[in-house]
Amino acid sequence: MVSTVLETTSKLDKETALILWFEEVGTHDVGLVGGKNSSLGEMIQQLQPKGVNVPSGFATTAYAYRYFIQSAGLEAKLRDLFADLDVNDVANLQERGGLARQLILDTPFPQDLQVAIAEAYSAMCDRYNHKMHRAGVDVAVRSSATAEDLPEASFAGQQETYLNVHSLSGVLESCHKCFASLFTDRAISYRHHNGFDHLAVALSVGVQKMVRSDLATSGVMFSIDTETGFKNAALITAAYGLGENVVQGAVNPDEYFVFKPTLKEGYRPILEKRLGSKAIKMVYDVGGSKLTKNVEVPEPDRQKYCITDDEILQLARWACIIEDHYSQVRGIYTPMDIEWAKDGKTGELFIVQARPETVQSQKSANVIKTYELKAHSDILATGRSVGAAIGQGKAQVIHNVSEITQFRPGEVLITNRTDPDWEPIMKQASAIVTNQGGRTCHAAIIAREMGIPAIVGCGDATETIPTGQDVTICCSEGDEGHVFTGLLPYEVRETALDNLPRTKTQILMNVGNPEQAFGLASYPADGVGLARLEFIIANHIKAHPLALMKFDELEEGMAKAEIAELTKLYEDNRAQFFVDKLAHGIGMIAAAFYPKPVVVRMSDFKSNEYANLLGGRQFEPKEENPMIGWRGASRYYDPNYREAYALECQALKMVRDDMGLTNVIPMIPFCRTPEEGRKVLAEMEKHGLKRGDNGLQVYVMCELPSNVILADEFSQVFDGFSIGSNDLTQLTLGLDRDSSLVAHLFDERNEGVKRMVKLAIETAKQQGRKIGICGQAPSDYPEFAEFLVQLGIDSISLNPDSVLKTILRIAEVEKANA
Repeated sequence: MVSTVLETTSKLDKETALILWFEEVGTHDVGLVGGKNSSLGEMIQQLQPKGVNVPSGFATTAYAYRYFIQSAGLEAKLRDLFADLDVNDVANLQERGGLARQLILDTPFPQDLQVAIAEAYSAMCDRYNHKMHRAGVDVAVRSSATAEDLPEASFAGQQETYLNVHSLSGVLESCHKCFASLFTDRAISYRHHNGFDHLAVALSVGVQKMVRSDLATSGVMFSIDTETGFKNAALITAAYGLGENVVQGAVNPDEYFVFKPTLKEGYRPILEKRLGSKAIKMVYDVGGSKLTKNVEVPEPDRQKYCITDDEILQLARWACIIEDHYSQVRGIYTPMDIEWAKDGKTGELFIVQARPETVQSQKSANVIKTYELKAHSDILATGRSVGAAIGQGKAQVIHNVSEITQFRPGEVLITNRTDPDWEPIMKQASAIVTNQGGRTCHAAIIAREMGIPAIVGCGDATETIPTGQDVTICCSEGDEGHVFTGLLPYEVRETALDNLPRTKTQILMNVGNPEQAFGLASYPADGVGLARLEFIIANHIKAHPLALMKFDELEEGMAKAEIAELTKLYEDNRAQFFVDKLAHGIGMIAAAFYPKPVVVRMSDFKSNEYANLLGGRQFEPKEENPMIGWRGASRYYDPNYREAYALECQALKMVRDDMGLTNVIPMIPFCRTPEEGRKVLAEMEKHGLKRGDNGLQVYVMCELPSNVILADEFSQVFDGFSIGSNDLTQLTLGLDRDSSLVAHLFDERNEGVKRMVKLAIETAKQQGRKIGICGQAPSDYPEFAEFLVQLGIDSISLNPDSVLKTILRIAEVEKANA
């Protein structure tokens, strides 16, 4: 039956066909079957041979829709309905939309269209070994507008989708409802604001074999970072059950980042894994009155990742294949928004939709826009930040879409979650805050598209933020967004990158927070001169490494309980939690700047700082002056700490060997003697990090007078130096930079400090070693940066907010010295 239908329709003129199989259409057939269905056909034809699984099916055509409209004389009636449409009047919009939908539903399909759908569905039943006298094959019935998924405008979610549809009558009813959904309130509003004629857009309906993800998992993935536009990472979200909950933001899904360049080379570069709450899942309503229903996910399943590492990598490979294909077809880089599902019966993964991403791909790469909050106040809610902007206004808590007429332009929308029915007011909001959802949910996608800051997955925002409260929504301080009380002051800066001069001196950046790395990747820097492990350990790991390794020996009950909660996914090997978290943090920074060098300073906590980590007091000595005590290199080979340092080495090895991020250069801090440096290198070699193997270089901090005076000997041990101006200044001047009593004497521009810096640079140059600086001085004092350039330093590593102005200053100095 299937071959007969295919042979018959292939001989017909596609322009007048009522039904086309996915195998018959491709990317150039948007006008015939809409963006969604043409994309499915394109992938089945072009990408299945490359291993991408796509469920088959058929589509009613745009001709079928227009035939239905014209044969029933509906166009004139619809035009009359919209004659006095006012999309900014919610009541008017709702009334006109409701009348239009009812008009469609009250008009029966022409007989020949019903027959065509029946024959195609019968062929699908034969294909999947279902007989029509039984329940028939289960299918998804999806709307596909002929103007949707254009790179500059996304019609995604504007029309309806029906899942777990059985029987011919169910398919016909769902197709009819899809036709009517061309006139949902949100679709009417969206077309109006994007300049589309309501009657010029036609609707195709895709009927696709259901993937039994109700028995497994599903989600959404983007081949680009949705927040920053970073092109080299794929973002995958996953939750249990059918994918509608992830798309609509009804669940907080797991999130995974994968680095595309080294994935294509055969590595396993999972940069980040974040556990979502996944509280509910959508399943078939077997024996019930609905097609689907939501049920609670058992607690043990919530507390684990819902797909394996192998599945994460497989999905990411498909994202690369799909993105590469569409970029080639379009002749321009085309990041993709992709829906996927896993079949719980067969264990197979499938791609069920793919469309061009429509937000980050449209942004200019030549302007950097940054927001900085100038004050802080009480935090009312916290969740995942969407975008990096700041918004503010009066909070308006709306629990149900029926209440949206209460919303006023410029207010902050606070709600449980949104779906496309909310879009008429979303575009009027100054910011959006939701209890539920992840970074690929409906609220997040629309907020990005409209340039509105949003915080999703707060959990209790509708309870903690009262209506009428002035609030500031801050998404500019990392991956975590906060809702602050009051209208706080903030600053917006725009910097054009056009015509920035190139400098002979390498300009690097100091980057500590992995969550900000992708956003900083667009800065005109030559890499990272300092990535401190302390930030990752203190903020993401939070526990002392020895407390993780000797968990059963911990004496402090409260710390032990907190560590147990932090490491609940690692009960059998809590030390691996340290390794994985550290590797992910390093990997995010290394990936953001790949293949440019990323210098990672190994841990340099003082003993009092280590003691403040969870479980730390049990393993740390009390020192009178920890600033010049047991820190840096002296720990790494010490019998009392070397097993903890081994974890750092394992993390670094994972980043370089498993993720393929060989641009990482480890740097050893506070190394007092060349002999101590050799001991550290020996420890690293024990754990698979041998200097010279796989291109491994090892740098040393130049922050002690001994590093400067013996720079020729340190050059025999290490591949390069990075001047740490903070410690070099305090140890040259003999003062404690943490002491307010002598703080007024601390100045990197002191002549004694400058002579030390000059000697270090001259000696390194004589020895053929690279030397840069990563301390605070060049960021704070432009004249110090000029001094370094005049000495011929190889690189200057700056805080991100100093990069652009320092580049301009250095370019002038180099020009003057030329």
